Amino acid sequence: MPVRSPETDPKTGLKDFRKGPDLFRILCGVASVATVATLVWMILEITHQSLPAIGKFGLGFLFDNRWQPNREIYGVLPFLLGTTVSSLIAILFALPLGLSVAIFLSEDFLPPTARQFIRFTIEMLAAIPSVVYGLWGIFVVVPLVKEFGMWAVKACKGVPMLGTLFGPPAYPNSILTASLVLALMILPTITAISRAALVAVPQTLREGSYALGATRWETIFSVLLPTAAPGIVAATILALGRAMGETMAVAMLIGNSPRFTGSLLSPGGTLASLLANQFGEAVGLQVASLMYAALILMALTLLVNIAGEAVLRYTQSRTAGIR
Repeated sequence: MPVRSPETDPKTGLKDFRKGPDLFRILCGVASVATVATLVWMILEITHQSLPAIGKFGLGFLFDNRWQPNREIYGVLPFLLGTTVSSLIAILFALPLGLSVAIFLSEDFLPPTARQFIRFTIEMLAAIPSVVYGLWGIFVVVPLVKEFGMWAVKACKGVPMLGTLFGPPAYPNSILTASLVLALMILPTITAISRAALVAVPQTLREGSYALGATRWETIFSVLLPTAAPGIVAATILALGRAMGETMAVAMLIGNSPRFTGSLLSPGGTLASLLANQFGEAVGLQVASLMYAALILMALTLLVNIAGEAVLRYTQSRTAGIR
């Protein structure tokens, strides 16, 4: 098919890239197909490598809490729970903080120069390598969690639920330590996307709210946040996906234990840290089991994105009248 140049609109004098199979559209189509094909290729290759473990363990691999390479017994339940708990705790810390910063940067609380400096500083956190976060966590977060753990064990002893959640003994490398560092790592994602969603809210909505007598905070919580909800949901899902797949920092801080005790002060493990720690020395069935764990991690991430898309469409339908 011959490539035609885009036609020029006689009214505006600008080129209309929607008309004709121009080179840009062809390149975008090729890139889209290549991206999907690469993803399918990855899934097929990982599935092929994990077939021996799938054939031997089946779905029991998800519910077995034993990971014993010397006996060729493998189960990822502790790592699956560690991945879920650490990611949710990270979101629990990062979402309120990131959303608060986004509100602070999107409204006129500070001069434009100060807002630009703060925004640049927060977004620069996304460029810091994971291993640097891990080292920072070892020297800064680990001592803080150790002190907090000693206090929490004494304060929560005998208290229902809390006694289990902060049960003894308190280890410095624990699920809580990894979760706190994960929260800092996903903070720029939540802040940047939520701020962009808030800035995109039409100025007429703000003016209409003020005209009806609403205060600034009433406008923020009753008009701006509901209108920007789809963008905030998208930011949360992206941040959760990164938290679930984070490897190096988590492997350095979580303790890498094949057990899940239910205490946030105990060592644990995630699917990503399991792959990072054991793949280099794995042989035989252990390699297939690790590939099976990688396949489960991909499926878990896909489920999170599907759920996020459903929530996103729901919030978009609820805010359609506001928009």
